[in-house]
Parts: sequence; C-alpha cells; structure tokens
Amino acid sequence: MSLILDKVSYVYSEGTAYERWALKNINLKLEDGEFIGIIGHTGSGKSTLIQHFNGLIKATSGGIYFNGRDIYEEDYDKRELRTQVGLVFQYPEHQLFETTIFDDVCFGPINQGLSKNEAGLRAFEALRSVGMSEKLYYQSPFDLSGGQKRRVAIAGVLAMKPKMLILDEPTAGLDPKGRDEILDLIAAMHKERNMTVVLVSHSMEDVAKYVERMIVMNDGEIMYDGTPGEVFLHYKELEAVGLAAPQVTYLMHELKEQGLPVNSAATTVEEAMESILKAFR
Repeated sequence: MSLILDKVSYVYSEGTAYERWALKNINLKLEDGEFIGIIGHTGSGKSTLIQHFNGLIKATSGGIYFNGRDIYEEDYDKRELRTQVGLVFQYPEHQLFETTIFDDVCFGPINQGLSKNEAGLRAFEALRSVGMSEKLYYQSPFDLSGGQKRRVAIAGVLAMKPKMLILDEPTAGLDPKGRDEILDLIAAMHKERNMTVVLVSHSMEDVAKYVERMIVMNDGEIMYDGTPGEVFLHYKELEAVGLAAPQVTYLMHELKEQGLPVNSAATTVEEAMESILKAFR
C-alpha cells in the first residue's frame, strides 16, 4: 500500500483578491507501515496537505495515487478511499454526532455496508482498543472529557479498519497526562496493527519521541523529509522559520561544542542519556 502525491499544488480562493497558495508542488510518497510526523507552524500547509490524502480537498494541480490508482479518475470510489485512509480531525466534535458513543463508532462500518451486528462487533473491538470503559458506551459523546472524545473519534475511524490513520493535532488542548496517554495509544496501535500512521503536530518533543520519519512543512512546501535525527541537525534553520527543536537537541549540541564526544543527533531523553553515559565511561 502506498500513497503518492505528484506535483500537488492547492490554491485557496483562486482567481480572487484573496488568492493564496497553500501547497506548492508537493512530491511525496507514504509507504505501508510507516510512522510519520508532519510538523510546521500555523499556516504552513499541514492540515491542507493531509486533507488531500483521502480526497477531502481536490488539488488545484497535480495527481494523487492510492495503491497505484489515480484518485481523481471519474469512476474512483472516494467513499472507499476514506475508509482506507482514515482522518481524525483536530477537534473531535467535528466528527461526533450520534446520541451515544456506541452508535457513533458503529456509523462508519454501517456505511461500509456491514450489518448492524457486524458493525457492533467492530465498534466493541475499536472502543476496547482505545481503552474506553464499557460503562460509557451508551452515554452521549458530548458528555466526555477532551481526551475521551479523542479516543472515541479514533475508535470511529479504527472501526472501519483503515490501512492508514491520519491524526491532526490529536493532543491539542490536553494536559500532559492526557497527551501522553493519547500518544502512547497511537504508538501501540501502529505497532500492533502495522498500519501507516501520520501524526500532525506542532510539538517537536512529541514527534521526536514517537515517529520514524519527519516531514517539515513551511510556506506550503516540504522543507525537510527524513528521520528526526536528520531533520533536527538543521535546528538553526528550523528556528528561522518559527520552529524550535526539542530541548535535548540544544543540550547535545552544547555538550558537543564543549568537547564531549556525544551524539548530537540524539532526539529523545533516552538517546541523550545513553550517549552522555557512554561519553563518560
């Protein structure tokens, strides 16, 4: 399974006084099973980019191919694409609308053509996988906390058994405990289900800790695409466009400048600790 963007550009309000290029000539390939982070400041094009992945937004120019097929072909089934490439919005309220949590999670599978019983089994499995207590299943999703709403929104997408899961700022507004719980949950799902996960975030620490590949967006273009270690070597260039590398990056570079033989490409506390201990042995 792969998703390919070929020279994709997108213009808001094209042909008007408010015309703005949100994406500029994007070339990108997402492979099966990758855990990818997309980072960038507000207005960099992150959210616009991911809404192209499942056809919610149509490119102004360029092509998008899922499993080798052009998603802009006239007979292409966009509804099927959206069950395979699931998107969890930044604000879960935008995709929660049923009277109970259970009914909300059943909605996607039923629209895939599954029977009510089959959809129910999918819903139970998905809600269990995101750690929702069964005593909450028949409550209104709007009575939940922010973190619980995000779990339900994720479950609603998981119930459709997508090949790719895209999450737009899934920890926005959560306290540190809630943030860690959601990110640990996403990491566990990636490992257990071997699905492609795309995590959109403005938090360098979150991305550095969890993802294997990082894409940096700036002014509608891909600025960097590589491992977190490779990307954060450019921490000064990232600062210049309003992005700060993880604190660990600054510490390791400072130690390196002081003459310690540490790994300046370390991006997590664990990697930094191992490198510092090794330097003092």
